[in-house]
Amino acid sequence: MAMSRKEEARALSADEHGLVEKSHHPAVQGLADAELAGLVKLLRERRDKAQSEAHRRRREIRGKGAPKGAVASKADGGSQLKLQVLAMAMRRLNGEAERRRQLAARISLVENARKALTMKQGAAANGPDFNTRSAHKGMRPVANQKAPALARPAERGRQRQAAKVAQAKRDAR
Repeated sequence: MAMSRKEEARALSADEHGLVEKSHHPAVQGLADAELAGLVKLLRERRDKAQSEAHRRRREIRGKGAPKGAVASKADGGSQLKLQVLAMAMRRLNGEAERRRQLAARISLVENARKALTMKQGAAANGPDFNTRSAHKGMRPVANQKAPALARPAERGRQRQAAKVAQAKRDAR
């Protein structure tokens, strides 16, 4: 759920509030990548600590865990609120880091595409590369290598039939 900055300030200590303030929109975009990574690390540690504290308090309230102090906790609303604020700040920082990662990926993709285009244009200017697995001339009709027959097909058929008749006469004797 959305939370005002006033409620966030009430739930956090002064140094935690300073970290969470850096995670809000105008300030987070002004951070360098190294600063953003450091802020993510610090905020993750704080969030994990608040998470374990909230978990411990819930166990105390249910009567499953030993109390940390002299008396068991009666409510854990403050620790839950602090955990929510830190988790939302982590979500904002992770979103910004992902946005920057995608931007860098898009820029890299464009650079690689331009480089490939210049390489392709340079290869076309230099002539074909004959050490590739692609067809160079493409599909072209191949000329028939047989010598053309000089006799007419009808004449050949007449001679074959005459040979058959002559052979039959010889076999009949």
